[in-house]
Amino acid sequence: MTAFTRALRRTSTRRIAAASIVAAGALLLSACGGDGDDMSGMDHGSSSSSATATTDAGDKAGDFDDADVMFAQMMIPHHEQALEMAQLADGRASDAEIKDIAQKIEQAQDPEIKTMKGWLQSWKQPTAMESMPGMDHGSGHGGDGMMSDADMKELQAMKGKEFDKMFAQMMIEHHNGAIAMAKDEQKNGKNADAKKMAGDIVKGQSAEVTQLRSILDRL
Repeated sequence: MTAFTRALRRTSTRRIAAASIVAAGALLLSACGGDGDDMSGMDHGSSSSSATATTDAGDKAGDFDDADVMFAQMMIPHHEQALEMAQLADGRASDAEIKDIAQKIEQAQDPEIKTMKGWLQSWKQPTAMESMPGMDHGSGHGGDGMMSDADMKELQAMKGKEFDKMFAQMMIEHHNGAIAMAKDEQKNGKNADAKKMAGDIVKGQSAEVTQLRSILDRL
């Protein structure tokens, strides 16, 4: 084999190798391009899923059922009467703990009334519910802890230690009614905010019932 033939063969070999590299490179670029399109598609899908999840979460936050509506409609007048009782303590209560509890009731329940009225408005539901059997708030003691008009007038006429005792007795019954209503909401409600408030009521008012019983024991 002449030197010229050997050189020609080396040149051909280099050209074949170079062509192979170019072809491989083209295939790699094509594959990357395909992956890019797939990833782009995946990104759009992920974005769409995130948007849907956000929308679903928003919908769930506003979800409510009949139990939520009843809880708000019943608890508003219940809280309003507790505020009325607490306000009577001013100038009538003589016990420091009774005065403190009355103040805490006002601080906790007035904002809750505003919140529950806001829920009902956003749910397009009436603030007041129709009268139900066994729930005549005017006569009181219908199982929900509400006091009768006569009870409220009697409390209003009391002063000093007598007021303290009657206030404690009435508020224990009143709180127990609220706790029962709140537990029903925890069990049957759907709205997350309403169920959270129900939990706060159970916790806070249970603690006050314990405190009020302790006060009665020493009065």
